[in-house]
Amino acid sequence: MNVLWIMADQLRWDYLSCYGAKHIDTPNIDNLAAKGVRFNKTYVQSPICGPSRMSFYTGRYPRSHGATWNGFPLPVGTPTLGDHLREIGVTSSLVGKTHMTADVDGMRRLGIDPDSKIGSLVSEGGFEVFVRDDGTNAVTYKNRHAEDYDAYLRAHGMGGDSPWEEWANTAIGADGKKKSGWLLETAPLPARVPKEHSETAWLTTRGIEFMQQQGDDPWLCHLSYIKPHWPYLAPAPYNDMYTADDLPDVNRRDNEHDHPLMQQWEKTRICENFSRKDVRDMVAPVYMGLIKELDDNLGRLFEYLETSGRMKDTMVVFCSDHGDNMGDHWLGEKDLFYDCSARIPLIVYDPRTAADATRGTSSDALIEGIDLAPTFQDFFEGPAKPHIYEGRSLEPLLHGKDVQWRDHCISEYDYATRDARRMVGVDQLDARLVMVFDGRWKYVHVETMRPMLFDLENDPDELHDLGADPAHTEQVARLKELHFDWTRQHHQRITRPAAIVEAMTDDREPEGIYIAHIDQAGLEDQGLKMPPHIDA
Repeated sequence: MNVLWIMADQLRWDYLSCYGAKHIDTPNIDNLAAKGVRFNKTYVQSPICGPSRMSFYTGRYPRSHGATWNGFPLPVGTPTLGDHLREIGVTSSLVGKTHMTADVDGMRRLGIDPDSKIGSLVSEGGFEVFVRDDGTNAVTYKNRHAEDYDAYLRAHGMGGDSPWEEWANTAIGADGKKKSGWLLETAPLPARVPKEHSETAWLTTRGIEFMQQQGDDPWLCHLSYIKPHWPYLAPAPYNDMYTADDLPDVNRRDNEHDHPLMQQWEKTRICENFSRKDVRDMVAPVYMGLIKELDDNLGRLFEYLETSGRMKDTMVVFCSDHGDNMGDHWLGEKDLFYDCSARIPLIVYDPRTAADATRGTSSDALIEGIDLAPTFQDFFEGPAKPHIYEGRSLEPLLHGKDVQWRDHCISEYDYATRDARRMVGVDQLDARLVMVFDGRWKYVHVETMRPMLFDLENDPDELHDLGADPAHTEQVARLKELHFDWTRQHHQRITRPAAIVEAMTDDREPEGIYIAHIDQAGLEDQGLKMPPHIDA
């Protein structure tokens, strides 16, 4: 049995037709949903690439693994999914993006050679790398990993100092000059790279090649796509497949924000630009085109799974690492806990007969991204590790079992590096947000400021912050207590499972240690004896 874990970057849940989108059709992703379970209320543990992915890869919250922002290394020694699966003979391989930053200082301190087998696994978040592609270039991202794609482009006649930059992220303007995909005004133009050689097409091919090379040993393949993440530039015909007329209405209202943090946040460059109608009308249709390109390539991938027989022995999981605000709530990019950013699609196809009863169904259970790691552990029949994994296996839900599930989920956000933090005068140590969502009420703890509160039953678009409304103090207090309960849990006691703790309790003091016994008779009452060199 194997796992193909597909992740798209920055894909909104509500831009898929199987989740009810009317403005775009994604038949191949829909087809996967018809074979498995579509989870409707899945939330990432941080609405930003790096910390979200590190939570997926460790099964732990950001406060537990410490990689709370992009470029913050996952501390050396942090156990990952790859580590746990390797213990039971399963190889975890990467095809695509992780946003992993190696803890170089930690490895140096411990004398770990980054080029050694252990050093490589530590550097890559526990994955064995078939191909890594973070979709960036050496100029804009110093820790880039796109060399394989660059080599591929050169082999197909697309050269230059940085083929990713010059072909996948460059268009030709009406004046015949090259225009960078980093500029939003370039979005409607077709990328220079032909669609058959785009990153999405290339990663799909590489994922198929990986599976073709596997033997009988079990494997997990993390096929992690770059798109529809920025730069918002698509190859023809996807660049102009949609127009502004195809877009859903923007979700926001005038004077929406009265929270001091949000009032400053919407003034940042990203938010101001994406709040402009002309910008959204240029960019969002291309975002849709990138999603359509992804769906078309997934059709090719799923066809291979069917024709090769892999659908019979492979769990297929599709999700994203976060969404995209795309002008909603006067915001751009990802960030923060609105559903357009923190809520993601999650579809799980389980090939086992035990999952037959749930095929083509949906679930409204509250799911966290950290639930996938223990789900894979279960699938491969590995030992449960609740002292390490903070998520829960989805297997009972996939198999239609009656199980008591969580009644709220948690997401975190470290905004220490964001401009809004300085604009409101918050120290970087206090730039912390925590979301508690119980399926109706979404509470956001804001350190040093009042909380935010949204009632998604009466306000599903999250347009009215009730955090300062005296009529909702009871809900604020209840959710604040849930947050406090969560902070008091064991988040770092991961080296001793519960069974060992119980055994230590039963055994009391170690052999040869006698604490607070009055006399020999007291020892004997406890079934203990003094060592033989002591006189009775």
